[in-house]
Amino acid sequence: MARLTAYVKAKNIGADDRIFPISYVAAWSMVKKAGMLVNIELRPHDLRRHAATYASRSGTPIEIVSKVILRYADLITTQRYLGKVNDTEAISWIETLYG
Repeated sequence: MARLTAYVKAKNIGADDRIFPISYVAAWSMVKKAGMLVNIELRPHDLRRHAATYASRSGTPIEIVSKVILRYADLITTQRYLGKVNDTEAISWIETLYG
Protein backbone atom coordinates (compact mmCIF):
# COMPACT_ATOMS: atom_id res chain seq x y z
CA MET A 1 0.00 0.00 0.00
CA ALA A 2 2.89 2.35 0.73
CA ARG A 3 4.19 1.80 -2.80
CA LEU A 4 0.81 2.77 -4.27
CA THR A 5 0.66 5.88 -2.10
CA ALA A 6 4.15 6.87 -3.26
CA TYR A 7 3.14 6.37 -6.90
CA VAL A 8 0.00 8.49 -6.51
CA LYS A 9 2.03 11.27 -4.84
CA ALA A 10 4.77 11.09 -7.49
CA LYS A 11 2.22 11.40 -10.28
CA ASN A 12 0.35 14.20 -8.47
CA ILE A 13 -2.95 12.31 -8.72
CA GLY A 14 -5.64 14.01 -6.67
CA ALA A 15 -8.76 12.38 -5.21
CA ASP A 16 -10.96 14.24 -7.70
CA ASP A 17 -8.74 13.79 -10.77
CA ARG A 18 -10.17 12.00 -13.78
CA ILE A 19 -8.71 8.60 -14.48
CA PHE A 20 -9.93 8.67 -18.08
CA PRO A 21 -10.02 11.81 -20.26
CA ILE A 22 -13.78 11.62 -20.92
CA SER A 23 -16.75 12.93 -19.01
CA TYR A 24 -19.17 10.76 -17.07
CA VAL A 25 -21.91 11.57 -19.62
CA ALA A 26 -19.70 10.35 -22.48
CA ALA A 27 -18.81 7.16 -20.60
CA TRP A 28 -22.45 6.57 -19.68
CA SER A 29 -23.50 6.97 -23.31
CA MET A 30 -20.83 4.55 -24.57
CA VAL A 31 -21.70 1.91 -21.97
CA LYS A 32 -25.44 2.29 -22.65
CA LYS A 33 -24.89 1.83 -26.41
CA ALA A 34 -22.66 -1.20 -25.83
CA GLY A 35 -25.38 -2.76 -23.69
CA MET A 36 -27.97 -2.15 -26.40
CA LEU A 37 -25.73 -3.98 -28.90
CA VAL A 38 -25.92 -7.14 -26.80
CA ASN A 39 -29.52 -6.55 -25.72
CA ILE A 40 -28.94 -5.93 -22.01
CA GLU A 41 -29.49 -2.91 -19.79
CA LEU A 42 -26.04 -1.78 -18.79
CA ARG A 43 -24.80 1.23 -16.81
CA PRO A 44 -21.28 2.38 -15.91
CA HIS A 45 -22.00 1.48 -12.30
CA ASP A 46 -22.59 -2.14 -13.38
CA LEU A 47 -19.07 -2.20 -14.82
CA ARG A 48 -17.68 -0.72 -11.61
CA ARG A 49 -19.35 -3.45 -9.58
CA HIS A 50 -18.17 -6.13 -12.01
CA ALA A 51 -14.56 -4.89 -11.89
CA ALA A 52 -14.57 -4.87 -8.10
CA THR A 53 -16.17 -8.32 -7.86
CA TYR A 54 -13.83 -9.78 -10.48
CA ALA A 55 -10.77 -8.39 -8.71
CA SER A 56 -11.98 -9.66 -5.36
CA ARG A 57 -12.81 -13.14 -6.67
CA SER A 58 -9.43 -13.28 -8.42
CA GLY A 59 -7.61 -12.90 -5.12
CA THR A 60 -6.98 -9.15 -4.96
CA PRO A 61 -6.92 -8.14 -1.29
CA ILE A 62 -10.17 -6.45 -0.28
CA GLU A 63 -8.20 -3.44 0.97
CA ILE A 64 -6.92 -2.84 -2.58
CA VAL A 65 -10.39 -3.34 -4.08
CA SER A 66 -11.76 -0.86 -1.56
CA LYS A 67 -9.14 1.89 -1.77
CA VAL A 68 -7.95 1.61 -5.39
CA ILE A 69 -10.83 0.30 -7.49
CA LEU A 70 -13.83 1.60 -5.57
CA ARG A 71 -12.05 4.47 -3.79
CA TYR A 72 -13.95 3.92 -0.56
CA ALA A 73 -12.60 5.12 2.75
CA ASP A 74 -14.44 2.46 4.75
CA LEU A 75 -13.83 -1.27 4.25
CA ILE A 76 -17.34 -2.08 5.55
CA THR A 77 -18.86 -0.25 2.56
CA THR A 78 -16.82 -2.43 0.22
CA GLN A 79 -17.92 -5.59 1.98
CA ARG A 80 -21.57 -4.60 1.57
CA TYR A 81 -20.97 -3.56 -2.03
CA LEU A 82 -19.42 -6.88 -3.06
CA GLY A 83 -22.31 -8.81 -1.61
CA LYS A 84 -22.40 -12.38 -0.50
CA VAL A 85 -20.42 -15.35 -1.78
CA ASN A 86 -22.66 -18.09 -3.16
CA ASP A 87 -22.27 -21.76 -2.12
CA THR A 88 -20.49 -22.78 -5.33
CA GLU A 89 -17.84 -20.07 -4.86
CA ALA A 90 -17.37 -21.02 -1.20
CA ILE A 91 -16.88 -24.71 -2.04
CA SER A 92 -14.44 -23.82 -4.82
CA TRP A 93 -12.34 -21.67 -2.46
CA ILE A 94 -12.36 -24.36 0.23
CA GLU A 95 -11.19 -26.94 -2.32
CA THR A 96 -8.46 -24.54 -3.51
CA LEU A 97 -7.26 -23.89 0.03
CA TYR A 98 -7.50 -27.40 1.43
CA GLY A 99 -7.80 -29.61 -1.67
